[in-house]
Amino acid sequence: METRTLRLVAIGDELLAGHGDQRALGWFGRVLAKTPGESLRLDPYVLASPAETTEELAERWLVEAQRRFDPDGDNRLVVALSGADEAAGLSTARSRLNLANILDAATQLSLSAFVVGPPPTLDANRNARLGQLSAAFGDVTTRRNHFYVDTFSPLEHHEQWRADLAAHDGIPAQQGHGLMAWLVLHRGWYPWLGVAAPTA
Repeated sequence: METRTLRLVAIGDELLAGHGDQRALGWFGRVLAKTPGESLRLDPYVLASPAETTEELAERWLVEAQRRFDPDGDNRLVVALSGADEAAGLSTARSRLNLANILDAATQLSLSAFVVGPPPTLDANRNARLGQLSAAFGDVTTRRNHFYVDTFSPLEHHEQWRADLAAHDGIPAQQGHGLMAWLVLHRGWYPWLGVAAPTA
């Protein structure tokens, strides 16, 4: 069986790099560990920056990512969005535009993107705005025929998620990252990569 090689460049916030996870895997490391390697070799490159807004991400990602892409190979883009836009007071319209710019540039480079939306917090007021932001991100992504995973809606009232945040100063630890990884794996990861989901 021939083995395909995919170069994954992942851009996003500190959770992408496993911040808060005592095992230092984060949700992304867990997803990679659950991806079958028999017919697919993944070469991941993580470009994470803490508390980054979509505006800041849109400004830096391409220069950094292009240095990791294989000019003759199959490259993919993972975009892990945070709730920093809400904290920074960016309008939903501005956030939509920033993500649209990222995805349009990816499309021009023939990059298939997998976008993971921001997870909820324990603050109900923040969550109200984050929910709107997540929905906007999902709309922008799907309109451009890329994959989007909504982590906000399934986790907003999830008891294990909320307990994990409460026990770790509002930051997801092992359990929280595990829940995010489960959502990614079951909301399009394997079809995006073109591999069959593991049976066990």
